[in-house]
Amino acid sequence: MGIRIVSAGERHIEQILAIEKRCFSVPFTEEQLRSQMPDGSHVLLVAEEDGRVLGYVGLMYVLDEGYISNVAVAPEHRRRGIADMLIIELRRVCGDLKLVFMTLEVRAGNEPARSLYKKHGFTDVGRRKNYYTLPTEDAILMTSYLN
Repeated sequence: MGIRIVSAGERHIEQILAIEKRCFSVPFTEEQLRSQMPDGSHVLLVAEEDGRVLGYVGLMYVLDEGYISNVAVAPEHRRRGIADMLIIELRRVCGDLKLVFMTLEVRAGNEPARSLYKKHGFTDVGRRKNYYTLPTEDAILMTSYLN
């Protein structure tokens, strides 16, 4: 059937949480994740194949500004272009919402993620000292302007 990018729903919660726990040292809780479910200020997209969630991206928006909470792909499904598909669809949704930019934080040492974001038009715009824990690490702020 192939990979589809769809808006997250209740049926995706458990699988998104499982990916969170595998990808992040300080994963979102179920309550935090539920607070990001699609509504008038949040977008949560999942990449699914045959009923399985392979990855997801979350965004909170206020007025014309978008803030990406997480981009994650299950380790066994990486290198298949799933993060690319999620970001491309998120950019389309942000265009529909008439957002001016999307911004995010990424670990300074996470070169694969930083390369992915640069590929999609994000540029470094700042640094947050000791932003992350487990381990402690700076965050690089990256922004993509959407025209």
